[in-house]
Formats: sequence, C-alpha cells, structure tokens
Amino acid sequence: MLTNYFRTAIRNLARHRFFSFINIFGLSVSMTICMGIIMLVADQMTYDRHNTKRDRIYRVISIPIGADGLEGSFEFATSPLPLGPELSQSYTGVEKVARLKRGFGNGWVEFDQDVNIPLSGFYADPEVFDVLEYKLELGDPATALVEPYSTVLTRKAVKKLFKTDNPIGQSIKVGDLGVFKITGVLEDTDNKSHIVFEALASMATVKSLEAAGTYRKDLDNWHNAWTYLLLEEGKEPLDIQPHLNDVYQKHIVPETNPDIPKARFSLQQLNNITPGPLLSNAIGPFLPWIFIYFLGGLALVVMITSCFNFTNLSIARSLTRAKEIGIRKVSGAVRLQIFWQFLSEAIITALLALTLSMVFLQALKPLMLNLNFARLLKWDLEANLYVYLVFVAFAVLVGILAGFFPAVVLSGFQPIKVLKNLGTMRVFSKMGLRKALLVAQFSMSLIFILTVILIYNQLHLFLKADHGFDMSNNLVVRLGETKPKELKTELLKYPQIENVATSSHVPAAGSTYGVGFKKTFEEKDWTEFSYYAVDEDYRENIGVDLVEGRYFDADAGESNSNFVVINEAGVKALHYDSPKNAIGEIVISQDDSTKLEIIGVIKDYNHQVLMAEIGPLAHMYIPDRFGLLQVKYSGPYDEAVHAVEKAWAQVNPDLKLDYKNFEEEIRGFYQLAFGDIVNVVGFISVLAVLISSLGLLGMATYATETRVKEISIRKVLGASDQALVFLLSNGFLRILAISILIAVPTAYFLNNLWLELIAYHVVFDWAVVTLGVLILLVFGCLTIGSQTFRATYVNPVDNLKNE
Repeated sequence: MLTNYFRTAIRNLARHRFFSFINIFGLSVSMTICMGIIMLVADQMTYDRHNTKRDRIYRVISIPIGADGLEGSFEFATSPLPLGPELSQSYTGVEKVARLKRGFGNGWVEFDQDVNIPLSGFYADPEVFDVLEYKLELGDPATALVEPYSTVLTRKAVKKLFKTDNPIGQSIKVGDLGVFKITGVLEDTDNKSHIVFEALASMATVKSLEAAGTYRKDLDNWHNAWTYLLLEEGKEPLDIQPHLNDVYQKHIVPETNPDIPKARFSLQQLNNITPGPLLSNAIGPFLPWIFIYFLGGLALVVMITSCFNFTNLSIARSLTRAKEIGIRKVSGAVRLQIFWQFLSEAIITALLALTLSMVFLQALKPLMLNLNFARLLKWDLEANLYVYLVFVAFAVLVGILAGFFPAVVLSGFQPIKVLKNLGTMRVFSKMGLRKALLVAQFSMSLIFILTVILIYNQLHLFLKADHGFDMSNNLVVRLGETKPKELKTELLKYPQIENVATSSHVPAAGSTYGVGFKKTFEEKDWTEFSYYAVDEDYRENIGVDLVEGRYFDADAGESNSNFVVINEAGVKALHYDSPKNAIGEIVISQDDSTKLEIIGVIKDYNHQVLMAEIGPLAHMYIPDRFGLLQVKYSGPYDEAVHAVEKAWAQVNPDLKLDYKNFEEEIRGFYQLAFGDIVNVVGFISVLAVLISSLGLLGMATYATETRVKEISIRKVLGASDQALVFLLSNGFLRILAISILIAVPTAYFLNNLWLELIAYHVVFDWAVVTLGVLILLVFGCLTIGSQTFRATYVNPVDNLKNE
C-alpha cells in the first residue's frame, strides 16, 4: 500500500511539473528560514550542557525594588558579593557557592617585556573549579585561587603572554592592579559556556585591593558580581527561595540609607541562562527567548504563506484528478485510503523541499553568519545527527499541515457525481477559501513591505539626525593605559589638531554613567541624571553652547571635581526656576554623598540615543573615569590620522592605537541595533512576496488553462485583447485590492506599537503606503500579466479545431 502511495505521488508530481515546482520551491524557501532558526536554537541549547551538575546549579538574579516598594521592569543577572557566603554559612540546602566579579583584566603588561596585551577576565572563588567544572591542565585547583594576587590563565592567554608552555610561578603586571602570580593553566575545551574569559584571579585579591584603596568597598552593590549556587542533592529552588526572601527581609528591607539600592533575589537554573529571559548585566553575550520568538514569528509567516500556496493549488487542480478519485472509489477505495494518498503526496513534496532547502541553507550560511548578532554570539551553523532528525520531522509536519485540508476536500468527492458530470462538476464552493488564502498571503506580504520601509526610514533618520552637537572632523581615541595629559600635550603640537578633549563616553552612542542628585539630605527621592566624566575642553570640542555660568577651568586642576555642569533638562528636573537661578546652587551626589556646586548650564543636546527624549545630563570632572580622547582636527582626514599616529607613537611606542571617526562611532551603534533588523525583515519580506507571487502565478496559470476555449470563442466573436486581459485579471486584481485594504490599517496599528516607543520616530504616512502598495502591485500585476497576455495571444484555431 505504501509503495503504491509513493509511486502514485511521484507520478503526479512529475505529471504536473510546473505546479510541483511552485509547491516545492515555496516550501523549500520557507523551510530554509525555519531550519536556520532550528540550528540557532540547537546551537544555543548546547551552552553549559557539558556540566554534569547543571540540574543543581542556579544563578542568583536580582529584582530591583523602587522607592514605592514595587519591582522594577528589568531583572539583573548580578547580585551582591556577600550574598553567596551568607547563604552557604547561615542557611541549609546550598552545597557550594562560586562567585565571579568584574574588574579584572583589560590592560596586561608582561613582567619582562614592555608590551601591553589586552585580555579579559574575572575575580573568582576557588569553588569555580568544582561548581562550574573548570579543569586545570597545570596547577592545583585546591590552591590555585586561594592566595591574593594569584591567577589562572586559559591556554589562549598563555600563548599571548608567554613564550613558554608552562608559565606556572611566573608573574604579570595587570594594569594598575598590581603583580599577579600564575598558579594554573586551564585545559582547552570545545565546550560552550555563557561565561567567556581568558583569565581568573583569586577573589581574595579584591579584599587586598580594597584595603590598599585601589578598589572602593561596594559590598552592597548588586551590579558587579555573579553568584552561582550548587544545591545539595534533592534540594529544589523552592527550598532555597525562602532563604533568599529571609536575606531580603533581614538585610535589605531595614536599610535606611537612600544611597543603597534595594533588590530582592530569585534563582535561575544554569540550563535556562541561554537561551533564556532577557536580563540586564549579563556576564556575556547570550540569546534571549524574545529574539528567538521574533525570528520564529517571521519564519512562521513565510511558512504559512507556502502552505497556503500548497492548499490553493491542490484544490485548484482538483478537477484534473476528479476522475482518478471516482475510479478509485468505484474500485473499492474508501475515503481514508484516498485521504492518505493525498497526504502522502504532500509529505513527499515537503521531503523533496527539504532536500532543496539544504542546498539553500548552505548558500545562505555566509550571509547568516555575517549578521551582527551571529558574530557576537559566535553562532555555529554545523548540524549533527540530532538536528538532521529534527529537520526530517519538521518536513513531515509541514507536509501534514500543508496537505491535510486538501486531502480532506479531495477525498470527499462523490464518485457518481464525478463520473457522470465531470464536465459540469464544480468544487468552487471552495473558491471563497482559495481567494481568502490569496488575500491572506498578499496582506502579510504588504505588511512586511510596509514594515521594512518604516524600519529603513527610521534607521535613515537616526543616521542623518541633528543630535544638537558637532561631531564633524573629530576622532575618538581609546586611551587604555595611556595617560591622557601626555597624549593631549603631544597632539596639540600638530597644526592639524584644533582641540583635544578627554571624556568617559562617546555621546549618543548608547552608554553613559548614571548618578542621583538632590538638593538637601532631607529630600526623600534622588533625581536621576546621566553623566559624562569630561575635562575643561569637552564643551568646545563638541560645540555645545553655554546657556548660563561657566565651564570647568583649565587652571583649576583637581578642584574642578567640586563642581558640576548640567543641561537645561537637568535644571527642570531639579525644579530650578531658570538656568540663572541654578548657578551657585549645591547638589548632593548619590555616589558618595559629596556636595557639588553647579557652575554652568549647557544647552540641551541628544546625549542619549534618539530612542529617548533628552533627559537630565551632568558633566563632571572625574579623571579616574577618563577613557577617551576626542580629537578635533582641520584639513584632510588622512593628515589628522597621521598626526594622531605620530603623537601616539611618541607617547606609547609599544601600544596599539585604537581610534574611530566620531560619526562612525555613533552610526555604528545604530547599525548594530537596527542593521540586522533591516536585513532580516527585508529578506523575509522578499521571500514572502516571492512565495505569494508564485502562488498567484500558479492560480493565474490554472485559471487561464481552464478557460482557454472560452477565450478562443470570445476572440472569434470579436473580443479585443484588452477586454480579454481585463476579464482574466479582474478577479485577481480584486484580490490585490482587498489585500491592500486589510494590510494597510493592520500595518499601521502594528508598526505604531513600536514607533511610539521611540522618541524621535518616522511617521506612517501616505508616502510609505504608496511606496508599499506600488511594490506589491508591480509584483502582482507582473505575475498576473505574464499569464493573461500569453493566453490572449494564443491562436483560437489551435484550441477549437477539434471541437
């Protein structure tokens, strides 16, 4: 029976090659996208799965509590540093605790060479070897991270820093943190983890640095450390959550110091970190479920469009197979057998599409791996046996979904009606469904088209917008371990260099520091400000006007740290009547309760990304946080770069220069945030329109083939070619018109949901609608016209000579 089903299915696919091609091609294109997402999820599901204790390992996450007692909208992957020891020492159920803390690494100098080599790392408890199952190739895990100023390196780090394979006992200087002794080398492994590093230093070092004054004590800060708990055998998160709640009630709730932010704590299993929920302060790049849902939703729309094609064409071709069905039933076949015959054809079609989609997937691999998020996540598109089995199962499922309804309809034909009235038989009671499917296809296609236009326009607005400051003729130089004053002095010797300013961040590029201000200690709430650490030349460098007061004084030196300059939005946020009234007023900083005098008010400019309104901003003189030089130049760009390179070589001959064009730095942020969305949604839109057009082509082809004799008779009776084209196209044009009427308001509603979240956004106007509709009509009319014109130019004699 199965052999017969297979043979018949192959025969019918070969007989109707054109329609089979449309079905197979459409399904293969949509399956390619779905398979890419399956591989993405499969890749992410391998993270941390090598850990044999993963079912018992949980990360503590923090949920901020506002002054009103309500939970914040974002959860944090970090937690307070003392929380781990508190849980292991004061409560039961926790077998071991392993903590990681940021702040170690970045600028490394090997002891016997004057060479700076950047590496990344964390401070870690000795328990990381057991909890996170890190294996040492060299060294003793029991002692490697016990003593202060000890560190273990990955094999990759060893190759960077040393000429020997065994660096145990040697020392390296790590920035301004001090000299660290190498006590271990980690084994190389192909295992994937959400924690990526090149070095781990002992957590005991943190206390030593705090005692030396290098680090400020921040034990109440839950932004800088990650806590991993290994639960005892048989213990569940529900057993530990009361302990976390108890810590919150004992240590967090009674806290009255407004400088200390409050948060309660929860647990996240290691298996659920990636893919997982979207959290702030993630320890490394990971893929949140919301991104998978977004991609999956796009792929699902394309998949549905392909299935609609299959359903439409299968029902449309039902007349050509009606006699076959009638004969089978007269010969004794029951409805279920006919049903399985058509369903098997659909499954075989889907499996053939799977084969073609594998070819498409290989061709698309380079493009997919070039996406920003794919590079960030180090996405691996290599499939294993399990993934291939999932592909086959997915193809079978697609075949069942696409072929189920046509199989039900076609297996329901009555043999008497089929064999007696084949010439007049109609299944066009299903015509309403077929038209509805076409309308749905083109409606979704137009929604995609309009969305792509809006996203592209929004990206263009971001890239071309006036941010309120001058970013032209400016280079951004990252300082690293370089002393800013030395480099600044050297740069100003060159005639091309007009101004050099020091800062902590590039404005409008996605990040700032944050601080709270209030006028008196008696005030209950802090007013949140963004702030940049800047020097006295910064305002002139970016061309922002001074509204009132003065800026930092070059001759004041460190005393500038007693002052603050705020913007106009900051004046309003602190409830001063005017910028003039703000000058000379004192504000208290939430960071360390120091008092700062407002000496100036600058004009508002977009210091944040354009997704947000201009908020309160402070310029503060904090040399410890200077990380960038902004170099204003005149003349040709190449000459300015050459001057920067020469000055850098003079100050730091052994360090690599890292610089970017100011405008490129800002544009790069928007390209990273929106570039992938434009590319992905645009690509999906093209596929949706292509598949819909193929479906329309198939329907138009079938419609003209079934009306060939009617067209010939009309031509003999004098009908013009234009009248015949209109006759054949009229129904399809109505379908396009209905699609437009449905898609435009739907797209308006859906796109305004995200546009309204952006402070400076484009408008969904008639220009967008007109362009989107024109694109759809061009595809639709070309598809319809290709068949209707061909049908009208056929010689009627050829079609009527046998009548």
